[in-house]
Amino acid sequence: MADVDGEVLRAMVDPDQVWPKVAAKYGVENPVPPWKTSLDGLCDALDHAACDTSVPSFQERRDEEDALSATEYSDLPYPENQLVSLAHSLLARGILTEAELRQRLSDVRRRLEA
Repeated sequence: MADVDGEVLRAMVDPDQVWPKVAAKYGVENPVPPWKTSLDGLCDALDHAACDTSVPSFQERRDEEDALSATEYSDLPYPENQLVSLAHSLLARGILTEAELRQRLSDVRRRLEA
């Protein structure tokens, strides 16, 4: 897997943006972040996208997630480490660009703050 040194990933690993802190800030009591279901669905879709060789297989995705969660993103709790590890893998493989990820993060933030 290619190394990724993306500014957008560094912004994603902000310890003040982990779900327990965000939930407390907005008065949300659900221990599971609302985006976890979408993350699970995206992982399922990637796992079934065998026709595109640039998309990691289930085993590759999980191995990368485990390795990144244990090293690069070990300071993040689950499921944030899973989310950032997946973004890292998709950026490294060229499936997602930093500009696309930045735009998606901006869209989510705008909806959250509305």
